[in-house]
Amino acid sequence: METAINGQINNEIYSAYLYSAMSADCFFQRAERIRNWFMVQYHEEMLHAMKLYEYVIKMGGKVKLLAIKEPPAEFESPRVMFDKTLAHEQFITGCIGDLVDLAKAEKDHATEIFLQWYVTEQTEEEENDNDIISQLKLIGTDTAALFLWIRTWAHAW
Repeated sequence: METAINGQINNEIYSAYLYSAMSADCFFQRAERIRNWFMVQYHEEMLHAMKLYEYVIKMGGKVKLLAIKEPPAEFESPRVMFDKTLAHEQFITGCIGDLVDLAKAEKDHATEIFLQWYVTEQTEEEENDNDIISQLKLIGTDTAALFLWIRTWAHAW
């Protein structure tokens, strides 16, 4: 279980790294509010990683930090970023499901209960990403509509 959770710490830090890269690319796309949204996501993912990190220590385990792979540096458009975000969050949801399954198989009830927070969190992440993508689908390739969306949507974040 400890090895698997250490792997998930790596996944969560990679998520933060990916969203940081997206935020940086938004600077060059002049999408300031989307850049801020991705930076908020970066901080959330680091919180997720540290929650796992602290759990391993609390349970008497040893945290082993693994190498973080390099994320892409450039993205075609906000739509591409959010499509990649949803795909990545779906991957993370699968990883959390695998951890829950492992905890059940090992009869590690404490870890299974601990992981339920992540199950709920992933449901929310995917729902948010799907909502944003739905809005971007409506906009299509209309750059004026995209500009307006960026100016108004991001106030919620």
